[in-house]
Order: sequence, then C-alpha cells, then structure tokens
Amino acid sequence: MLVRPDYLKSPIEYLKGVGPVKADLFKTELKIFTFADLLYAFPFRHVDRSAITPIRQIRNDGQAVQVRGILSALSFSGTKFQKRIKASIQDQSGVLNLIWFQGSQWLEQSLRPGQEYLAFGNLTGYGYPFTMAHPELDLLSELVRMPGFEPVYNSTEKLNKKGLDSRMRRKLITTLIENLPPGALPETLPDYLVRSMNLCSRAEAIRWIHIPSSRNELERATQRLKFEELFFQQLKLLTTKSFRKKHLKGPVFEKVGTSFNEFFRNHLRFELTEAQKRVIKEIRHDTASGAQMNRLLQGDVGAGKTIVGLMIMLLAIDNEYQACLMAPTEILATQHYASITYALKGLGLPVGLLTGSVKGEKRKELLRLVRQGDIKILIGTHALLEDPVRFHNLGLAIIDEQHRFGVAQRANLWQKNEKISPHILVMTATPIPRTLSMVYYGDLDVSIIDQLPPGRKPVKTMHYNEKSRPQVYQFLKDQIARGRQIYIIYPLIEESEKLDLQDLQNGYEQLLHHFPRPAYQISVLHGRMRPEDKDFEMQQFSRGKTHILVATTVIEVGVDVPNASVMVIENAERFGLSQLHQLRGRVGRGADQSYCLLMTGYKLSKEAKIRLKTMCETTDGFRIAEVDLELRGPGELEGTRQSGGLDFVMVNLVTDLQILDQVQKMVAKIIERDPELIHPSNKLLLEYLHQEELRSPGWSKIS
Repeated sequence: MLVRPDYLKSPIEYLKGVGPVKADLFKTELKIFTFADLLYAFPFRHVDRSAITPIRQIRNDGQAVQVRGILSALSFSGTKFQKRIKASIQDQSGVLNLIWFQGSQWLEQSLRPGQEYLAFGNLTGYGYPFTMAHPELDLLSELVRMPGFEPVYNSTEKLNKKGLDSRMRRKLITTLIENLPPGALPETLPDYLVRSMNLCSRAEAIRWIHIPSSRNELERATQRLKFEELFFQQLKLLTTKSFRKKHLKGPVFEKVGTSFNEFFRNHLRFELTEAQKRVIKEIRHDTASGAQMNRLLQGDVGAGKTIVGLMIMLLAIDNEYQACLMAPTEILATQHYASITYALKGLGLPVGLLTGSVKGEKRKELLRLVRQGDIKILIGTHALLEDPVRFHNLGLAIIDEQHRFGVAQRANLWQKNEKISPHILVMTATPIPRTLSMVYYGDLDVSIIDQLPPGRKPVKTMHYNEKSRPQVYQFLKDQIARGRQIYIIYPLIEESEKLDLQDLQNGYEQLLHHFPRPAYQISVLHGRMRPEDKDFEMQQFSRGKTHILVATTVIEVGVDVPNASVMVIENAERFGLSQLHQLRGRVGRGADQSYCLLMTGYKLSKEAKIRLKTMCETTDGFRIAEVDLELRGPGELEGTRQSGGLDFVMVNLVTDLQILDQVQKMVAKIIERDPELIHPSNKLLLEYLHQEELRSPGWSKIS
C-alpha cells in the first residue's frame, strides 16, 4: 500500500469520533488542527494502571488507586442542579464508595450494575470505607487489553465538558495510530545513530509514547524522543557555527596599536584580573583569525565586562575600524557613554551617544560624523539599528544585556557594514546555567569572567521580616553616619503598577518619618517619571547629595554608585532569584563592606523560602541561576535567547543534562568528520537542515 503523503495533514474533524463541533474546540483550546497536531501533542505524564489493589489494602496517600469489583446499583439525591449520584464497588476484601456530581443521565444509561468493573481515581476521606469521586470506570468484559501505563494529556474545562478529556484523547489517538498507513512515520535519524545509541525507531517511539504496553516501551520511547529533540536542536546550532567559522569573513584586527597600548599602560586605573586577561586573549585570537567572531561574554555584575569590551573597541580603532555598543535602556547607554568617555580622557578618541533623546540638528550632526568615520565609538540604544545610522567602517558591535533585544533587532547590526560582517560580542550579566548555555548559545563561542576585581568584598545578605524593622532602620542610620548611601527598592509588577507605586509612595512617607529632614535627604526614582526628572534624582544620589534612593526596579541596570553600600529590597518574596541577584549587584561596587537586606512578610511560600535562603547563602551567580532553573524552568528565565524555536516538548533541561552532553559530543563529531553532511549516511540530516532553512531563511546568520 502506498503512503498517502497528506494523511497526517488531514483536518482533525475527519478523524473518527471528532466531527465539526469537537474539532472547533480542539482548534481553539489546544491549537490542534490536523491529525499530525493530535499525534505530536504528547502526554505530559503516564499513570501506572497495571496494579490492582484489594479494597481493604488501599490508603489515602494522595496517589490515584485502582480497584476491581462488582458495581452496585446507582442512587440519586439532591435537586436538579445539585444532584449527586452514588454507587459502590465491592471485591472479596471490602467496599469502596463512588460519587459523581454531574452526568447523571449519561451514567444511568451507560453503567451496568452487577457487572465487574475497574475503578481508577483519587480517594477522599481518611478512614474505611473510602470514597472515590468521579472515578474512571472500565467494564472488564469490554476491555480489549488490561490497562498499563496510561497517558495523561493536557486538557481544559471546555474540552472536559464536551467529553474530550484525557480518556477520550487516548481513544482518539489509539484510533489514529491503528489506522496509520505504512510509512506514515518515516525515520529521521541515520541508521548508524539509531544502532549505536540502541534507539527504537521513530514510528515505535510515537506509538509507545501514546500506547505503551510496558514500562520498558515507555522508557525507550521517552529516550528516543528526547534524544531526537536535542539532536536536531544541536545540529542546527553547531552546523551554523561551523558554517560561519569557515565561510563568513570578518575584519582582521592584526595589530595592537597606539590606542590600545596607550590606554593599557597609562589610562587603566586598576590591574586586570586573570579572568579578564584570559577573555581578552580569546577575543584577540578570534578577531585576528579572519573569520567573523560571534562570542558570548558572561560575568556577574561588577566583574569587569565593560572594560574588556572597551579594550576590544580600541583594538578595532587601531585597525582603522569603528565600534558600537548597544544597550537596552537610555539610562544604561548614558552610563556607558559617561564611563567610557571618562576612561578615554586624554586619548583624543571621539565617542558619540545616540538615544531617542538626541534630536534635531544635534542628531543630524552626530550621524554625519559617524558616516564620515570621525566618531570612532558610537554608544546607544536600539536607535543604533535605525536606517539613517550609517557607519564609515564598522568592525565591532557589542550588545549589552542582549536578551532584551529580539533576534530581528540584532540582525540589523549585520547590515551596518556592506563590505564585511562586523565582529559580534554579546555581553550579559545574567549568569546562564551550563545547560541553558549549551542549548541557547551553542552556536556562539563562550567566555566567562569568573573573578571579581581585587579589593571587592562579597555582599553580606540577610533576611528580615517586619518584626525587625526598627533594628533595620537603626542599622541604616549607622551606615549613613559612616558616610554610606542606601538603595531601598520596591517591586514593580506589571499587573498592578498603580498599586506598586502606592507602595513606593507609602514607603517614602514612612521613611520621611524615620529619617526626617534636614538630617536626611531622600531621592525617589520610578519608571513613570520624566527622563529629565529621573536624571536629576539619579545625579543627586550619585553625587552624594542624598543619603537614600527610594526606587522601583528601574535601577536594576544602569546605576553605578560605588559609595552606595546598602540595599534594602522590600517585599523580596515578590522577586525572582535572577532579579534579586541583579539588584544586589548594584552594591559592592566599592572597597567597603556592602549589605543587602531582604525584607518580607511573615507568610512565605516554599519557593520563596528557597529563593531567600539561596540569596543569603551565596553570591555565586551561576549557582543562583541553577537554583532559578530548578524552580522556574527554562522558559521563564531571564537571559535565555529569543530564538523562536526552542520550545522543547519532551526535554527537561533541569534533568536531561546527561543526554544533552552526549548529544552535543556526537553532533560535534559528525560535523568534524563530514562538515557539509554530504556523505550518503547523513542524507536525512541534510534534508532536515534544508527544511529548516525553508522555514526560517537567513536566521542561521544571526548571533
């Protein structure tokens, strides 16, 4: 029989048991439009229904249980809209009560009292006889096979009301699989991989993930599907990386010239750490190779990424190229401009700043100087991506806090030099766990600055609740008396921005009571202020004119005040770990001991307690990121790339690191042996990449 190539593309309404009404629900509720969509909507877990427990031996431990026995007659009670249906099931050891709160008509027509049934579900009550609410009932005489590892599918209330619950999905998928024509699920992995990894076939994996007859089948299906997901994701990344290294030419920074040497010898105000020196060497090697550099630079807040970036910009200038640095906010861009201008004072290197606030004739003149090559370094926000911005000879583009820019935005930087692709250096202060780094940034070379500059002391972090507020205020007064400054941060959560600003206002008024003028001066900073007002308040604080800065998370990036050595984070339980760590990085910038005080209410969730405990125990950003990954999963972590195609179905990046390690080594070996994938044994892999290129043309070139 020939395969109908369009079989799995058939509209879902044509599957037996679905029809137009249920099809509409599938489409609106689960985005299932075709047979293929239903087939690849895998179960999120399986329950073991192979065990049958004697009724006298069951215990209510929160786990679903299965019993086998004779069903009694149904009884009805209550009014029409609050009707209850009761029955019981009895085996040789005892009786289990059954109860339903809806579906009386259907139950009365379909159930057969006096017949032997399997009942599966969760128990209520803690003493014999137990009750099972809304059990799954199977008439033993009609079962084609005894239940084993049963799949459980995502569902919604609307689907359940129309009978499209997990149980009905099992029946529909069983019908679909049993009617699949031969060859409808062709192999996607080369034979040598399937054999060497002892994998089941793709057809077996898809059948067994839905209808496993044993634990072994379920485990083999899971292993195959996870391997395949990770394998093709890594294949795309590593072939992209290999292609770029071989075929994309980059500017050659062959000499270390006057600008770099003069800055290093006479303008660098502190000794570079060994980690900074190592990273500069790695980047020097990239930029001298002739290939275009695509490198990710990771390092905690304060680790010295910006100075590394500046020295590479000087390298570009020495080789007659321009450099740009793109930051996600105007505050951060302005701070980079101020710090870089100050660092280069006396070197005679023109630096420009381009943000949304630069307008009119000033903007025109700036763009003219950039176009002519008179401005060597241009710093800005996403304004750098606009069409009127034309460089004379851009050789290096640095992207700071890159996860705040979309893929398409970053792609525009490639167009800023028509002759040759500028080198790309992506910087982030958001520590990325190794697993995520391999998955999201496998196509980039990665450098890590894992040392803080000498003299920096780890920030001491402590957790307090309302009972300790008087002691906290006294501690703040003692710190101010020693000449220190203080941040007090309030949460800003999108859903209740007005409420949060009220929290900040109430907090500000409370602080005025405890820190009265003129002895104490307090600044306020939040996202709804006008830019000029924000700038004024920030300047007052950074110049030491005010003792306390009360702010929302607008200060998370872009504020560097070495004298600010204390941070109080109010309602700390409302922040994620990554954000708490980023905020804490605003203190500890000077040589003095710094402190971070986490203020919370009395009632804390289990996860909040773990977050706060982690913050108090470590300042290691990578350890914090690992805990954050375990708590929240990869999809919600800041710092992960907006890639548009990394939504894993089977893979769990917390638990599947071992498979990822294995896959990455295997893909690297395949590309090393056959870079163009032209060997007949790799035909399937090449076909896959061609299909991906058709789906998203051009994205392989984007860092």
